[in-house]
Amino acid sequence: MSARRDRVVAVMRAGQEAFARALEDCDEEGRFTAHRWNRPGGGGGEARILEGGQVFERAGVNVSAVHGDEAPATIAAEHGVDPAAGFFATGLSTVVHPNNPHVPSFHANFRYFEMGEDTWWFGGGADLTPSYGYAEDAAHFHRTLKDYCDKYDPAFYPEAKSACDRYFYLPHRRETRGVGGIFFDGLRPGGPDGWERALDLAQRGIETLAAAYLPIVRRRLDQAYGKKEREWQLLRRGRYVEFNLVYDRGTRFGLQTGGNIEAILMSLPPLAGWGFDVTPEPGSPEAEMRDRFLTPRDWAAAAPGW
Repeated sequence: MSARRDRVVAVMRAGQEAFARALEDCDEEGRFTAHRWNRPGGGGGEARILEGGQVFERAGVNVSAVHGDEAPATIAAEHGVDPAAGFFATGLSTVVHPNNPHVPSFHANFRYFEMGEDTWWFGGGADLTPSYGYAEDAAHFHRTLKDYCDKYDPAFYPEAKSACDRYFYLPHRRETRGVGGIFFDGLRPGGPDGWERALDLAQRGIETLAAAYLPIVRRRLDQAYGKKEREWQLLRRGRYVEFNLVYDRGTRFGLQTGGNIEAILMSLPPLAGWGFDVTPEPGSPEAEMRDRFLTPRDWAAAAPGW
């Protein structure tokens, strides 16, 4: 690999180690197991999976670094590059599905892509998917991400937040997947230090994940729940599955490039549910979640007690 590629892979692996350790510390009982895989066309990765923990029903923190002589045709066409130029891609992806329905699910992904000698870009983001809505949790998540983005460019957070709201949207349900976060792709800053600035943004984003998510987990993990809340959580997880299998670009890219199927589908919750025409009772917490939290809002500016 080139020196650039080596540096990005090192950032991804360091992020995997740090975030997996932070999740274990939060769970106290659950531990990650490592599953290494090789891609026949070139490269491979390591999936770290925690299942059946005290706090987390499933958590995955995966790193991949793959390459090949021919890039996926759809990606090559999008960037105007000959697929025969080959490609290199590396990334860190993490998905967390907690036991307690009051603790939100969490997803983050940071990635780097090269095609040929001159085409490269970074992408990334993080988003929060609660089953029950708490404005203070959404505000904490967004404010933490905004502070991180503002160090790169004060104009970056509004753009990345808006892109996240558009991306994590289920048009067939007419609702967002959750309360959003940030999302960016094709990031290639200009100037002689453009690559370094982009790498720094990705690295700091990975380092921000624990601060954005884990205070919310600790705030909610002992909150009481019963059968009703669990059933609602499984229904909301069903929407998560719908998005990942129908719309998610990362899932499609992994399948197109012959990635490890277990690592690709790690993002799915271990259990999910679908009910026919489920309608929450008016005035219930479930109805509040549906009516107030599944449309884009300026969470970073939300007033306390919204």
